[in-house]
Amino acid sequence: MIAKSMKPFVEGGSAIRKMFEEGKLMAKERGAENVYDYSVGNPSPHPPMEVYQALEYLSTKMDPHYVFAYPSNAGYESTRQAVADDLNERFGDHFDMESIIMTAGAGYAINIIMKCLLDPGDKIAVFAPYFVEYANWARNFFADTVVVPPNEKKGFEPDAAELKKVLDPSVKAVIINNPNNPTGAIYSRESLEAVADVLREAEKEFGHPIYIISDEPYRELVYVDKKVEFLPDIYDDTIIAYSWSKSLSMPGARIGYAAVPRKASGSEELREALVASCRVLGANNASTLAEIIVERSLKSTIDLSFYYRNAKDLYRIVTEAGFEAILPQGAFYLWFKSPVENEMEFIEAAKEEGLLLVPGRSFCSPGWVRASFCGSHKMILRSEEAFKKVGKKYFG
Repeated sequence: MIAKSMKPFVEGGSAIRKMFEEGKLMAKERGAENVYDYSVGNPSPHPPMEVYQALEYLSTKMDPHYVFAYPSNAGYESTRQAVADDLNERFGDHFDMESIIMTAGAGYAINIIMKCLLDPGDKIAVFAPYFVEYANWARNFFADTVVVPPNEKKGFEPDAAELKKVLDPSVKAVIINNPNNPTGAIYSRESLEAVADVLREAEKEFGHPIYIISDEPYRELVYVDKKVEFLPDIYDDTIIAYSWSKSLSMPGARIGYAAVPRKASGSEELREALVASCRVLGANNASTLAEIIVERSLKSTIDLSFYYRNAKDLYRIVTEAGFEAILPQGAFYLWFKSPVENEMEFIEAAKEEGLLLVPGRSFCSPGWVRASFCGSHKMILRSEEAFKKVGKKYFG
């Protein structure tokens, strides 16, 4: 018998992963060319050349014992220093080597952060729509999730006034994902400063830090003339969770980091706790091979023109089919309004035309739908007729 605490995870599952698996079956039945999979955010572009060069270097020029042996729990010192230097060069002098803890992706970074911040009965706050796994990860540590309602009228920007309503002394962290999955929005400095003001006021009232966990896997994926604000510049008690899954197009390598700015409350103790949490949660350390690769590829990123073209064409296809959509500013998702209140009904209608979309309720925003446009450009163009057909069912 499995543990009672696991039953909600098993019963709930992941709508995104279920859709992804269903797509595989549909491809066998209908032919892959007749299935348009917009479910999982699995990047199509190949990694940049520097990644392949790093692979060749570590396989031919480096000491195999260094490459394959255990590093420190926090990761290779050279990698952590290189990451700190790169962040300081780009965003200002917030970090040293001890600030950086290498992790198996941003998801694991968030988990070790939660392990260090949350006791049973504590809470995290999230802005809807949000990545569904945040609540599942909080549940790992017997913590609850409070949801700030979606701010549809202002393009799903974080709503500081609504955040203030859900805060109480048991809230220990707020997660901000910018650029956002699923909306593709890039949050304005004005909205983030309003959130920071609310949190500073709450910290004084409650007598303890409330950290922002800044989830940043899409930080480099920007398609408009808009800056992705660096949250430690706005709010001192920020902890960063980062992944190279998107910027280097290598999600299967599972490599990222947690970063604690020197000015964050209790930063030294936090760093030590994060290193310890890597050990006690069983990962011990991030992949040594992946650490070497990213250390030698820090100045690189994938060709953003691939995603920009996909975003532009999918937005055109969806809006011309009659749907109300938000133009993506970053990340690689198109967020659009379901033509009926129950978006699950629309999801099934779309499936009849071979379209695999993710319901907004998976992100705590029913009535909306997410389409991940990180697949091939040819697939996006092929799907135009399918969107027209399903649009005609609702709009005539």
